[in-house]
Order: sequence, then structure tokens, then C-alpha cells
Amino acid sequence: MALDIVIMAAGKGTRMKSRLPKVLHRLAGRPLLQHVLDMTAELGRAHTIVITGHGAEAVEQAIAGSDAVSVRQMPQLGTGHAVQQALPQLSTEQGDGGTTLILNGDVPLIEAGTARALIEACGGKQLALLTIVLDDATGYGRILRSGDALGGRVLGIVEHKDATPAQREIREIYTGMMAAPTALLKRWVTALGNNNTQGEYYLTDIVAMAVDQGVPVVATHARDETEVLGVNSPLQLADLERRLQRRQAEALMEAGVRLADPARFDLRGELLPGQDCEIDIGCVFEGQVVLGDSVRIGAHCVIRDAEIGDGAVIHPFTHIEGAKVGAGALVGPYARLRPGAELGDEVHIGNFVEVKNSTLAKGAKANHLAYLGDATVGERVNYGAGSITANYDGANKHRTVIGDDVHVGSNCVLIAPVTIGEGGTIGGGSTISSDTPPKQLTVARARQASLAGWTRPVKAPKA
Repeated sequence: MALDIVIMAAGKGTRMKSRLPKVLHRLAGRPLLQHVLDMTAELGRAHTIVITGHGAEAVEQAIAGSDAVSVRQMPQLGTGHAVQQALPQLSTEQGDGGTTLILNGDVPLIEAGTARALIEACGGKQLALLTIVLDDATGYGRILRSGDALGGRVLGIVEHKDATPAQREIREIYTGMMAAPTALLKRWVTALGNNNTQGEYYLTDIVAMAVDQGVPVVATHARDETEVLGVNSPLQLADLERRLQRRQAEALMEAGVRLADPARFDLRGELLPGQDCEIDIGCVFEGQVVLGDSVRIGAHCVIRDAEIGDGAVIHPFTHIEGAKVGAGALVGPYARLRPGAELGDEVHIGNFVEVKNSTLAKGAKANHLAYLGDATVGERVNYGAGSITANYDGANKHRTVIGDDVHVGSNCVLIAPVTIGEGGTIGGGSTISSDTPPKQLTVARARQASLAGWTRPVKAPKA
């Protein structure tokens, strides 16, 4: 059976008060629309159509790498008008041959299981609506049934702004998502009118058409409120962010991760933890982060696209991006590992140390106020406070090689390309621009002098 998926993404989102199209605002690091597209990928083979409108070019660019196609709704004259634009893209199978699933690009947390249940309820023969009962249904379309019970026959949907006071007391609402037989949907949507207070074409009017034509209308219920909540304002976006983060935190804790406070945790990608991992408050994980067993992450760390080995400790306020950290390593506090940083086992990177595109072998240490860029650092190296690799000549990057067991004193400058011989020592304050021999002390600094009778300049008196 052919499956078409139509995703509504044409709205302006006036209450967002933003130039950015509403569906491109980010939730857990991904655009709202991307959450919906990622979910549809779990439904198997389908033809996905995204209806764009406000900010169409930006939305279409955002989905360019997906299998979805886009159609534009210009101007935006309601949900029914939006689906009308998609009709030429829908399956041409007739009869019981196809189902169209309609989703909203600003309702990002709909689950694949719920979408499947909706498709199955339709079965290419019935109109299936996704509904939920809310304590406060303000703003939502109400489900009209024969009788008051939820089990009553579905007769229609009334929009909140068109509902009578009695109808506004109904708590079962339409979520904006439905599944319909494709052939019937085409016929119904083509016949829509705009005789309502807004002068718009409401997709919900097809419910009454189905009832009049004897087509069964059924309702399936969402598992919980969170998966059907839409985003119309920054306040709603922030609320949904915390709901999603709490859900992700609970899943991690059920897997054995110890979170100091699940309310102060943010995952904007994928976190793959080993056993006995501990994460303190205020940490942000982005991209794909892999934690080995017994990893400890201190408070307020930001970690993106990184792999951290068994038993490593990341102290507070450390930033790690595109880096690998070996087993038993100690990093931070206030350290920064930039892309290409690879720390071997038991490496120590201390406070205010920055490492970029460099490898540090087992047991190497840079404990204070240092920079290592484009460097290869051997085992057991001790890299002094205030020392840097001068890796950029204004046009090209060059590499520094530091052999095993080297000691680099404080406030040294290693001007790349340069090799520091194995077991050598660089005296504090040296500027090294040539290769140094192994197992020798190398000092390159001006001779110290004291000038007798010298006086410090004083400020001239003010006129």
C-alpha cells in the first residue's frame, strides 16, 4: 500500500517574533521540522511532501539533503488550502491502494509508534484522526461526537474560534494530524469551501464530508500530551525543550547513568554511555558523544562529537569538540580540546590549557595556561605553564614534534616547524626556532642584565 506523508511547514509563526521560519527554530539542537522528518524515516518507504510558505527558500534549503520534496503554499489560506497544493504529488493509486498521513512541522515530538497506529487505523479505508484529552483545550479544534462519551461516533471537528461556548467545554481535541485514504482525500480537499469567520479552507471540514458520505471516521489517541504539543511561541519552545530533555535524562538514568540533576542536563544529539558514568549539573552534549565506563563529567562542561575513554575525569567548565580522550585521562577545569585533539591514556590537561589538532601520548602533562596546536607530543612529556607552540606563520600551519620524556619549561615559545629531541629539556623563557638535540638542556633567551642608576620614568605634571 502506497504511503504519502504531507508535512505542514508553511506557517509564519507570528508569535515567535523572529525572522526565522517557525519550523527551523531548534529543539535539542535540531530544527523542529528535522525532528518530524527523522521520525518519518522510521515508518518505512514513503513519499514525503513538505508544504512550505513563509520563508520557503530557507525551509527548502534546510530539507535539501533529505528524500522529501517541497511544494509552496502562496498565499497561506488555511490547512485545507495547504493540502490542495500537495495533491499533484500524491499517489495516483485508486480505491484502497494508498494512505496519506498528514503531520505538522511544528509538532516535533510525535512518535513513530503513534504515527503507525494512525496509518493502521486508516488502512486505506477510514479517516483516522489523532486526538488527545487535555485539561485545558484552549486554542485547539474540538472533536464532536454522537453523545458525550469518548466512545461516541465522530461527527466532526470545530475550530476553537468557531466553537460555541458549549463546544469549548469539550476537552478532546484534534492534534492536527490525520491519516486518510488518498483517493478520498483528493476528492474531499478539492471540494473544500471557505465559509467561516477566517475565510480560510479548513482541512478539518473533510470530517463532516466523510460522515455525510458514510466513510467511517475513527480516532486514535496519542500516548501523552508531550508528543502532540506544537510550538507557537518562545515560551512553548522552551517548555517543550525541558520536556524533551527530561525524557532523555530519564532514559539515560534507566540505562544506569548517574545524573546529579536531570532538570539541569541538555542532550542535543546522541550520548552513548558506558557503565557507571557520572554527569554533574549544567552539562551540554552535542553531536555524538561516546563515554567509556566509569567516566566522570564535572559541572558545566560542553562536549561535542567526542570520545572519552574508561575512567577519564573531565573537570568542570571544560569544552571538548571533535576530540578523543584516553583512558584515565584528567582534563580541566577550564580546559579546551578543539577538533583533532587526541589524548592518550593518563594524559593530564589542566586549567586554561588549549589543545588543537595535536596528539599527546601516554602520561603527557600540560597542567597550566598553555597552548598546543598542530603538535605531536610523546610519552611522559611535561609541558610548562605559559608555553605555546607558534604553529601559524601568517599563511600556513606547521607542526611541532616533542619527543618522549621532554620537559618544556614555563613561558617557552616553540616556533614550528621544530622537533624537540627525546629526553631534552627546554629552559624556561626560551624561544626555540631550531631542532634541539635529545637529552640536553637547551636555553634560548637574552642574557639577564641589571643597570645601576636606572630610574623608572615618571609622569609629567599636568598643566
